[in-house]
Amino acid sequence: MNNKPIRQVTDEEIRTFQEDGVVCLRGFFDADWVERLRDLIDEDIAAPSGMVKNIDAEGATGFFFGDTFVCHHLDGFKDAVFNSPAPEIAASVLKAEKVNLLFDQILVKEPDTSTPTPWHQDYTYWPVAGDQVATLWLALDPVTFESGAVEYLRGSHRWGKKFLAISFDPDQKYEEELPEVPDVEGNRDDYDIVSFELEPGDCTLHHGLTLHGAQPNRLANVRRRAYIQRWTGHDVTYNPRPNLQKMLRDPMIPIGAPLDSDLFPLVWQR
Repeated sequence: MNNKPIRQVTDEEIRTFQEDGVVCLRGFFDADWVERLRDLIDEDIAAPSGMVKNIDAEGATGFFFGDTFVCHHLDGFKDAVFNSPAPEIAASVLKAEKVNLLFDQILVKEPDTSTPTPWHQDYTYWPVAGDQVATLWLALDPVTFESGAVEYLRGSHRWGKKFLAISFDPDQKYEEELPEVPDVEGNRDDYDIVSFELEPGDCTLHHGLTLHGAQPNRLANVRRRAYIQRWTGHDVTYNPRPNLQKMLRDPMIPIGAPLDSDLFPLVWQR
């Protein structure tokens, strides 16, 4: 399994991330990583952590599975955090002197899963302040529009707006004094939407404020397994607020302090 990027992230790719809020990087994870992470996902589905929750829409078909902080649950995922190309890739696109892992996650849309992923920003779910926040989304299956490709609103991370977090759990609702996410799905022609068809080992990185969502998996014989890491750079500090996404535990760091802790480990630094 390669623990270094297969090549440097180019200046053009970094510029694309900074300007568009999303960039696609092809083949940065080798076949051994793909197979190992597929096995780990199946292991987690069979025996999830205490952070797993229902994210199937009411009355939905299929199975939309998600679990978070999985590197604290299965050691194989910890290997993917500390010994994969991911931290250097994240540091490159964020132009960061160091990167911390906020948390990692798996999201699986089994065949014929009708639940879409609602349009949202990641940033407002999390106890962070600062600009250097990115999500790495690694494809472990071929991904197309029909199987649930993630779609992004190009440049939306620079709108200067934060939107109310939308819970993936039908039984949970977030509360914060923020405007609701605009109706992107009902007005698709009004927005600059970009998505990527991916092969296993390809990944995207998107900024924490980039609006994005994903289609259902409409295919009858293709899984959509993704391994996801949430990365932060040197300008990010701890900013807890009420009614956020549940963290695994209290990181025991002061408000306004760097994230460095057992919960949000420092993984890479220049």
